[in-house]
Amino acid sequence: MFLLLPFDSLVVNLLGISITVLFTLLLVFIIVPAIFGVSFGIRKVYMKTLLKIFQWATLRIERGAKEKNHPLYKPYVNGIIAKEPTSLEEEIKEIRRSGSGKDLDTPEFELSDIFYFCRKGIETIMDDEVTKRFSAEELESWNLLSRTNYNFHYISLRLTVLWGLGVLIRYCFLLPLRIALAFTGISLLVTGTTVVGYLPNGRCKEFLSKHVHLMCYRICVRALTAIITYHDRENRPRNGGICVANHTSPIDVIILASDGYYAMVGQIHGGLMGVIQRAMVKACPHVWFERSEVKDRHLVAKRLTEHVQDKSKLPILIFPEGTCINNTSVMMFKKGSFEIGATVYPVAIKYDPQFGDAFWNSSKYGMVTYLLRMMTSWAIVCSVWYLPPMTRQSDEDAVQFANRVKSAIARQGGLVDLLWDGGLKREKVKDTFKEEQQKLYSKMIVGNHEDRSRS
Repeated sequence: MFLLLPFDSLVVNLLGISITVLFTLLLVFIIVPAIFGVSFGIRKVYMKTLLKIFQWATLRIERGAKEKNHPLYKPYVNGIIAKEPTSLEEEIKEIRRSGSGKDLDTPEFELSDIFYFCRKGIETIMDDEVTKRFSAEELESWNLLSRTNYNFHYISLRLTVLWGLGVLIRYCFLLPLRIALAFTGISLLVTGTTVVGYLPNGRCKEFLSKHVHLMCYRICVRALTAIITYHDRENRPRNGGICVANHTSPIDVIILASDGYYAMVGQIHGGLMGVIQRAMVKACPHVWFERSEVKDRHLVAKRLTEHVQDKSKLPILIFPEGTCINNTSVMMFKKGSFEIGATVYPVAIKYDPQFGDAFWNSSKYGMVTYLLRMMTSWAIVCSVWYLPPMTRQSDEDAVQFANRVKSAIARQGGLVDLLWDGGLKREKVKDTFKEEQQKLYSKMIVGNHEDRSRS
């Protein structure tokens, strides 16, 4: 029989003790507090420490840039072109006055009108307000992450050492810790919901299902070192309603579900995600659709209507944008969830990008790569605002109601309110958008001509 040498035996013992201590710390300081929904304040101390380090690094970068005459990068937060909120008619009037001296009373086409459309086209190419919503939000200062725009760690030796130390901490300590927590949370979710699913329907099953979901989501939140501030909790969604929120990342679900109990809506998946979905639906009435059913808008609306009409069922969690936006704006809400006549509970989510970028650019990164980037960030810091419930007014259609809810979310979260469809992330601009501008111009000329003819 092979006998371990004394040195090998010592290494094995030390490794065993280290693993035991690690799991004990995980259990005492993370998992147990997550189960009971309490916090020791360790994450907030960690965040304050990071902020001080970032401030020192920023000052050192500015001083080093001045010494070496390097220009500091400053992103254009509000765009590179100053745009005045004027209408097509007003701008055409101004062009005609400054050029030919004619006004819109002249019904004929003026060659100078072309300059308006040329300028708008060039502005759109140079400062596209849609495309830039699908790339990571740019920072003015360095957050010690290797994926920052500029290689600031070459400015001084101390910054280089600090950056290297940060890499070791994030990849050698935080990453294994977070993977262990994520595995624990997902395993407990699958196991707990499966066991609860065998219980008969009633208050006991509902109580256990709620707390199993909350416990597991809170563990997953800690797997991301997420520091979340919830505002106006008295407005949290209630049974029989629909919770709608702006969408930045797949973890939006975890962020909201760690503070409330929701019925999820989504497409049925295979693999690990499919296992989780099948386990969850046994304990809670989630609404899962087959791939073919998702395309049937009427079938989806019918299923959602049946759910919200039962006031004993959980509020449905929906992200009406249909795709992830980089948390600088809110784009067009799909009208489907606003047609069914339920009370809507708006929620605004705003992430702080200086600790880690939560945005998922699905056209650039796969899910595994995205999760690796998330788990090697410093932390995920965000604020969540629960807005007062809203209902559709008698003189509103579904689109107007959706826009009103979207504007409220954008205003509360400090986000830009855009009318563009998030589907432009993967599709070309529809011809209807082009035709709309043509119709406006034609109506402007023909309308003025008709008005003058009547007079």
